[in-house]
Amino acid sequence: MEENFSMPRIGDEAPEFSAVTTQGTINFPKDYEGKWVIFFSHPADFTPVCTSEFMTFASMENQFKEVNCDLVGLSVDGLYSHIAWLRSIKEKIEYKGMKDVEVKFPLIEDITMEVSKKYGMIMSGESNTKAVRAVFFVDPKGIIRTIIYYPLSIGRNFDELYRVLIALQTADAFEVACPADWRPGDDVIVPPAGSCGVAKERMDDDSELDCKDWYFCTKKLDKDLVFKTVLKK
Repeated sequence: MEENFSMPRIGDEAPEFSAVTTQGTINFPKDYEGKWVIFFSHPADFTPVCTSEFMTFASMENQFKEVNCDLVGLSVDGLYSHIAWLRSIKEKIEYKGMKDVEVKFPLIEDITMEVSKKYGMIMSGESNTKAVRAVFFVDPKGIIRTIIYYPLSIGRNFDELYRVLIALQTADAFEVACPADWRPGDDVIVPPAGSCGVAKERMDDDSELDCKDWYFCTKKLDKDLVFKTVLKK
């Protein structure tokens, strides 16, 4: 009989837990109040896809920190396995020009799979003993804002993870929505859909809207303004 694990949904409060990590004990999400967090799981230490992901996350850590986002990783391996694996990455692995990479963000020990089960990271269709590649975006109030799942065999797209983070922050800061493939500097959508008149009432007097129809209004949002705003967060 398969064991079913629940998972939180977008808009839920991030489930609380205390855990031992490579950077000491953390209380999640309490310790990260006021910050965005990308909380992610990987299947196992000493595996090649996970290694490529951790090197990429570590190389981008400062880029995430600049926009007020911390990284927290998890696998069901033990602390000493984590430490040995991260040491091996730093001393032996070179990938896409990255080498001598030191992982400084916390990696959670989850031998009992307590945290993995709480977040729905264990999926029997993939494995009963390994966490899939789950990604949870948690906002400064401890609310889950985005959830992305990848199978064991596919590494994550890190440009997309960063894009989603900036899009979430932009949507919050400017009360807009971000269309397909949006990147900073692209036009944004002005909600709510209803009429151009309604949309215009939501914007400043000097704002210019481009309304293609009553339900589709966009406006320009300067890239520099986006980053000036999110870098303050």
